[in-house]
Amino acid sequence: MKPLEDVRIIAIEQYGAGPWGSVHLADLGAEVIKIEDPSSGGDVGRYVPPYGEDEDSLFFEAFNRNKRSLSLDLSNPRGREVFEKLVKKADVVYSNLRGDVPAKIKITYDDLKHLNPAIVCCSLTGFGMTGPRQSQPGYDYVLQGLGGWMDITGEPGGPPTKSGLSLVDYSGGFVAAIALLAGLHAARRDGVGMDCDVSLYDTAISLLNYPAAWHLNAGFQPARTRHSAHPSLVPFQAFPASDGWMVVGCAKEKFWVRLTEELGHPEWAKDPRFDSFATRQRHKDELIPLLEKEFVTRSVADWIEALSAASIPCAPINSVGEALADEHTTARGLVIETEHPRFGKVRQVASPVRVGKATQEYRRAPFRNEDFGYVLSELIGMDAAQVTELEAAGAFGLPSSAMEATREGASASGPLEIESAAT
Repeated sequence: MKPLEDVRIIAIEQYGAGPWGSVHLADLGAEVIKIEDPSSGGDVGRYVPPYGEDEDSLFFEAFNRNKRSLSLDLSNPRGREVFEKLVKKADVVYSNLRGDVPAKIKITYDDLKHLNPAIVCCSLTGFGMTGPRQSQPGYDYVLQGLGGWMDITGEPGGPPTKSGLSLVDYSGGFVAAIALLAGLHAARRDGVGMDCDVSLYDTAISLLNYPAAWHLNAGFQPARTRHSAHPSLVPFQAFPASDGWMVVGCAKEKFWVRLTEELGHPEWAKDPRFDSFATRQRHKDELIPLLEKEFVTRSVADWIEALSAASIPCAPINSVGEALADEHTTARGLVIETEHPRFGKVRQVASPVRVGKATQEYRRAPFRNEDFGYVLSELIGMDAAQVTELEAAGAFGLPSSAMEATREGASASGPLEIESAAT
């Protein structure tokens, strides 16, 4: 069995942060059933450009493999009835909504414990379920600005800069997955569930980490550094070589001694200006130009070969394509494949979470409402007459038969031709 094969998660999730947290749990074997709002066309991630058509997008595929989908109108009393039957069969209700919404739509532990005393209600919100910003929508860009990240990112004198990746969303998803698993462990131990109140804001602030400790205790003012230099370790930054850029770092004194030897200047290791972390930090404006003068004389490949042989931390600054094609990426099995009726073969990156020796299996992301029959018939035991009655009452929005026809029409069009990003 996979590590989480005995876990069922009802996921009221959309877009990035929430689905990112649950996709790793799905990869580990958890049954993740996405509840998609029929009135809005389901998860908005299905429509994110540029690579998509109708309800299929490569964005959605990257966040939702190995999951199931059910279109369900939670605002409809009969839809709520189905949801409550699912809660009785589930271990977790997981959501990523605005901070005031879980209570409004009654998906907190107090709202659901009468159905399942051991249910864990994990809510990943923008700003949390308490506090003055509770009801505000939270997105990665907003949180990178509000959390102080953009102020310390980029070159000195340049504009505030966002990370090239949605790191608040991704980190928030990981934090939610940790909270969910901790809550699940406690619920199975004690027989009592709980709320897990996780937010992107909390995540962004907590990731300020040691610069925050320096500021809170010693008044340190974080600032942007030239060429992405470490705020205290010198040298540890990006350096230009003759044909590109690389990162070289001396996080230990032994690395600095080795670097001076590779540069042909062993005397620098004993120079009182450069003979310790503290002195190099104080005299960095003298040291860095000396290093740059040496590094620019040879190619990136030459330097990486020499420095790696001396076990000095270093790496070329790769493009995304180069990183994905790196031999270590291949060796670690970090690019996986799924089959899709519209896209054909879909390649994407694997989850970094590895547990035991269970063989990883990957299934494409679900079509909207694809698991209608499984959830209603096999999981909660409804017969055809009951389902028909619920459909007529609008529990599922658009009748499932119409959705099936839409999906069949899309599938019949065959694989979608995807232009290269380079064009």
